Amino acid sequence: MSIPNHPKLVDLVNMAIGTVVALPAESLALLQEEAEEALRFAKVTKDWIDGGLALKYADAATAARQAAGKDTGIVRFSDGAITIIADLPKKVEWDQPRLAALVDRIRADGDDPAEYVDISFKVPERKYGAWPSHIRSAFESARTVHVGKSTFKLSLKDEVTP
Repeated sequence: MSIPNHPKLVDLVNMAIGTVVALPAESLALLQEEAEEALRFAKVTKDWIDGGLALKYADAATAARQAAGKDTGIVRFSDGAITIIADLPKKVEWDQPRLAALVDRIRADGDDPAEYVDISFKVPERKYGAWPSHIRSAFESARTVHVGKSTFKLSLKDEVTP
C-alpha cells in the first residue's frame, strides 16, 4: 500500500509527538511495520557480530580467566589498541524441592532459615483463578495487581494476521 507523503522512520526523529499522533492510521501502520523490520534486521545483525566476536575472542577470554584463576566473570585483554572486555556471567540455579527440605531441617533444628536463605512464595495467576472463592478470598489481601505497558498492533485491512 502506498500512502502519499508517508513519513519514513528517519523522519520521526524530528517530528513532535503531536505530529505523530495526527498521522493517519495507515501511515502509523506502515511506520510500525517499518520499525519492526528495522528492529529484526538490527537484532540479526547484532547476533551475527556477537557470534563473530565469540569465535574470535573465546580462546583469549578462556586463557585470561585461567590466568586470573576464575571460571566466570569479567576479564580484560587487548587486541592491538582495543581493550576487549569479556564477560561470562555465572548463572546459578537451586533445586527447589531440596532447598525446601533443607529449610525444613534448619527450622526443625531450631534455627531461623531466613538467616541462610531468602524465602518467597508465588501464586500462578492461572491457579489463583481456578481456586474456590473461599480460598481466593483468604488470599485477596496478599495480592496486588499491577498492569504492564499498553501495546497496539496496527494491521492494514488487506493483511492476513496470524
